[in-house]
Amino acid sequence: MKKFLAAVALVTGFSMQPVMAGETMAPEGASVYFISPHDGDAVKGPVKVMFGLSGMGVAPAGTDKEKTGHHHLFVDRAPFGEGPDGAEEANENIPSDEHHRHFGGGQTETTLDLAPGKHTLQLVVGDKDHIPHDKPVVSPQITITVE
Repeated sequence: MKKFLAAVALVTGFSMQPVMAGETMAPEGASVYFISPHDGDAVKGPVKVMFGLSGMGVAPAGTDKEKTGHHHLFVDRAPFGEGPDGAEEANENIPSDEHHRHFGGGQTETTLDLAPGKHTLQLVVGDKDHIPHDKPVVSPQITITVE
């Protein structure tokens, strides 16, 4: 079995070494932000969300290029680094579920179908492996109201 896995690793380029979290350095001064909506906005659904990134480039997941990353949108959850698992969050792969939306294709916008009411949104940039950078690039959490 070990020989088989080693052969698969050699052919596919897959590393059998575990990915170490938070090893990708963020460029000094990099920031991620919402182009729209803005904190406190009342919007009609579906909600178009546009992401901005400054001081670094956008690259699809799996792309190993210095000073790049891709967007993750946190929806209706505690701010990044807070909550029961907050201390470990900067060192782990960002999960993929209804509260953690991945844009590993390099997308810079999306449309969300959110129920009427208040919702929180936050952007987190992940490296090629969906892990926040060393000095995480994170937007402030915003609150919007869907009418």
